[in-house]
Amino acid sequence: MPRILTILLACLFTGLTHAQSKPATPPPAKEKFHLYLLMGQSNMVGRDRTDLDSQQENPRILSLNPEGQWVIAKDPLHPKVGAIECGVGPGLTFATQMLKDETDPKVTIGLIPCAVGGTPLKRWVKSGDLYKQAIERSKTASKDGVIKGMIWHQGESDTEKPEPADSYGTRLADMIKDLRKDLRQPELPVVVGQLGDFLALTPQKFPHADAVKAAIKKIPDTVPNTGYADSAGLGHKGDKLHFNTGAEREFGLRFAHAMKDLQKTKKKP
Repeated sequence: MPRILTILLACLFTGLTHAQSKPATPPPAKEKFHLYLLMGQSNMVGRDRTDLDSQQENPRILSLNPEGQWVIAKDPLHPKVGAIECGVGPGLTFATQMLKDETDPKVTIGLIPCAVGGTPLKRWVKSGDLYKQAIERSKTASKDGVIKGMIWHQGESDTEKPEPADSYGTRLADMIKDLRKDLRQPELPVVVGQLGDFLALTPQKFPHADAVKAAIKKIPDTVPNTGYADSAGLGHKGDKLHFNTGAEREFGLRFAHAMKDLQKTKKKP
């Protein structure tokens, strides 16, 4: 067999094996399938690939793949967009903690990955392409389950110039309001995550980081039923931009604790 044909067949087999490594999994009864949106840019996607091979699968945590099928969740949750590989984000640890705190043993968590690295907020507001994509994926997912919340981490791309940084809080608040309206869930719990403290190590790259960070922290004061996940003490993977694997997993716990606090408050009479 010619060498080039051998190589092509090997590549094809590898691709098929990868595609088949996450077979579609039937979701549970709709009312027992709790869905959460993962939205934002690269730190929601995850960039550190450490410990990817040591993950344990949980059949009660599913993820919506790009084809709109439910599969057992495993990092990386997001598909590769462009040349940069995806890694460990906060989503899986978030889901694991939400499931751990769940009192109903029949509940399954479903994640709806929507984040894309390097994307500014203008692509996530109502007129943006990624907003529209998130709404479409949400509608696909909600045929099988009930959307219970959204977690958000984005903002690095809006720290470079004064105008997007100064308007960040208003635009993010409007996006949350529009999202709730389009999903017909006016009280949908939303948790926003803070940018990494390590951005301050390269102020020339992110000159307006403080403005964006202040806007993110203020969201719970301006938008009802929103929570805040702090990033204090979380380290980077060596690039002073992306959280490392340990930090992402800790961040997932913080997102979950904030989400649970919101849901408990919502249930109070």
